[in-house]
Amino acid sequence: MSIDQLHTTLERLCNLLRVEAREHGAGNGLLPVQLEALHYLGECNRYSDSVQGVSEYLGQTKGTVSQTLKVLEKRGLVKKLPDSNDRRIVHLQTTAAGRKTLDKVVPALFLIEALKSTSEAKIGQLTEDLKEVLRAAQQARGAKSFGACITCRFNESVEGAFQCGLTGEKLTPKDTVKICREHLFPDVDCKVS
Repeated sequence: MSIDQLHTTLERLCNLLRVEAREHGAGNGLLPVQLEALHYLGECNRYSDSVQGVSEYLGQTKGTVSQTLKVLEKRGLVKKLPDSNDRRIVHLQTTAAGRKTLDKVVPALFLIEALKSTSEAKIGQLTEDLKEVLRAAQQARGAKSFGACITCRFNESVEGAFQCGLTGEKLTPKDTVKICREHLFPDVDCKVS
């Protein structure tokens, strides 16, 4: 398969996902970007649940994202929480209603149906292959990886527990499966100040 064929295949699949998001969003009175922001907030960790984090993840301006988040907050799908250590920082969390909305649309119903007869092993391999393509594309564009904490170069095991080597804070097992805007793969060169 050529790169052109791969591009076309991925583009078609992404278009189907966007169509499904538009349909489900419309059914819930939400625009696709609002669903994308809600989904991100449902997946990200406490270092990433900010307007800045959503902005970076979606590739949109902070002003646009602020308007998106206002709609989600007004509809009771997200809530703002002040940081316990620094009152200038505001965290954004999905509410029970927000999680219920996400449960209806993620993963896409057509994708579940399409892969119903596919083996777990084949789905696992496809997932790993696509992650490899995604990582290469992110590196080629100089984009942040927004990976799971457990795969980050800063994730450390200290006395049988997890800790972020960047912040020095302890991490729960639940924290380690969330995505982070500070994520770097172990083999990525970086300078930490």
